[in-house]
Amino acid sequence: MDFQLGEEDRLLQQTARELAQREFARDAYSYARTGEYPRRSMKVLAGHGMMGMTVGAPHGGGRSIFEACLVMEAVSQVCPHSGDVVQMGNMGPIRVIDELGTEEQRARFLPGLCGGEKIIAIAMTEPDAGSAATDLKTTAKHDGGSVVLNGQKCFSSNAPHADLFVVFVRFGPRTRDCGAVVVEAGTPGFTKGRTERFMSGEAHCALHFDNARAPRGNVLIDSDGFRVLMPIFNVERLGNATRCLALAQAAYDMTVEHTKARRQFGRPLCEFQGVQWMVADMRVKLEAARLLLYRALANARAGLPTAVETTAAKLYCNEMARQVADDAIQLHGGYGYSAEMPLEFLYRKIRGWSIAGGTVQILRNRMADLIYERSFSQRPPRPE
Repeated sequence: MDFQLGEEDRLLQQTARELAQREFARDAYSYARTGEYPRRSMKVLAGHGMMGMTVGAPHGGGRSIFEACLVMEAVSQVCPHSGDVVQMGNMGPIRVIDELGTEEQRARFLPGLCGGEKIIAIAMTEPDAGSAATDLKTTAKHDGGSVVLNGQKCFSSNAPHADLFVVFVRFGPRTRDCGAVVVEAGTPGFTKGRTERFMSGEAHCALHFDNARAPRGNVLIDSDGFRVLMPIFNVERLGNATRCLALAQAAYDMTVEHTKARRQFGRPLCEFQGVQWMVADMRVKLEAARLLLYRALANARAGLPTAVETTAAKLYCNEMARQVADDAIQLHGGYGYSAEMPLEFLYRKIRGWSIAGGTVQILRNRMADLIYERSFSQRPPRPE
């Protein structure tokens, strides 16, 4: 069993890191203040073959999830916002189109995404359907050459900027009637609400479908949707875990340098045992998280990741990253707490990933299902 990256993987990681340092380091945290989407990063990454890496030929690079996450990790450590672009261009809804779309759909939607020209977002969460995703109420109905959507979505990251959405919908009353439709900005009857911000500064907005009429050819799947869509969504969870790891690593690296240089009581902070123990614990957590994540990614090279490995990796990376970022702030003192320094932003950014893509509580429920090989419904018992 070899725990080292192969030469090709190391070269890819190094290339991504050098690209990020050269192209993104100067403006790394500026997007947190401006609220803009890093569209320039989209074009730069696409120009180096780092958008659509996981998308099959001829539209994408046909590379593994592992390789895409190595790039994402390297870029995110330098510029978290550009790391989000790598996620958008390789995980989540773009993978849904690549996996489920017809050749016509792939040819229509994927080139603009892989070329860094268009932004895509997932539209799953609703006001009354968060963790209970199967409670979604947004409906879709076939009507001749169209599909008509009615309902509302919320908390879709980057929705104000997005050009197209993979929308989870219900074609009938049963859970098995759920599916997904690609809806483009400008579709008649589809409107975006006012722009709001998450704690991280990332933009989101409500999405309204009022007899929104999309071409029937935009339907990706119209039955048994959750059984098919959720395994693909596991890839999104590994992207989430990768960015947690990357930002925690960045916070740790800043802390090591700070505790070597910062002096109190006439001594560098690193000479105090209390500091040494905190930094040592941070390092151990990072090492454990990287092993869990890389195992899931390595075993997914030939296909989709397993549920156990994905659940374990996201759960641990989410909680590890929060702990490491919190300790990094503590060890930086007032500098860590200052809004003029990057650590407070890293913490705010990390915090959201324990909610997005499956909360850490839902992941524990999922792990119990896998351990006992049975489903533990969270719904109240039905009356006899």
